[in-house]
Amino acid sequence: MTNKQAPPFSEIHHLCLVVHDLEATVSLFESLGIGPWHDYPPLAEYESLEMPDRTDFMHLEIKWSQIGAIQLQVVAPPPGNTEYRRFLERQGEGVFHLGFAVDDVNAAESDALTRGLEVLMRGRRGDGSGFTYFDTAARGAGVTLSIRKSQ
Repeated sequence: MTNKQAPPFSEIHHLCLVVHDLEATVSLFESLGIGPWHDYPPLAEYESLEMPDRTDFMHLEIKWSQIGAIQLQVVAPPPGNTEYRRFLERQGEGVFHLGFAVDDVNAAESDALTRGLEVLMRGRRGDGSGFTYFDTAARGAGVTLSIRKSQ
């Protein structure tokens, strides 16, 4: 029997919104019954990062809430050289990416590359967990797709 890995975009994990004001957005969602909210794990845990500017990435403000099977993430990018900031300046607040859970982020990334996608940015922790974002927004999807393996 063969153990075939699922395609990289088979299991939705989260939806990520980019906003100007993290606290105002979280307060609004809490008033609507969405919560509780949690701080995203420290970005410094990523030992390997490939993105426009590591320092600017480390200053992202991120919170998340679990809503049923889907996590909602909210990111407020400070001024700087990040894909999140570029999105906010270009399009305003809105859905930046759809995140998918995978068992092996490196294998899933390789699979996505064979499907013709290009890496937009990636990060890995020492334990092999991490993420890869693919440059899909401008290719007709209107949104970036990402894969992630949790710790």
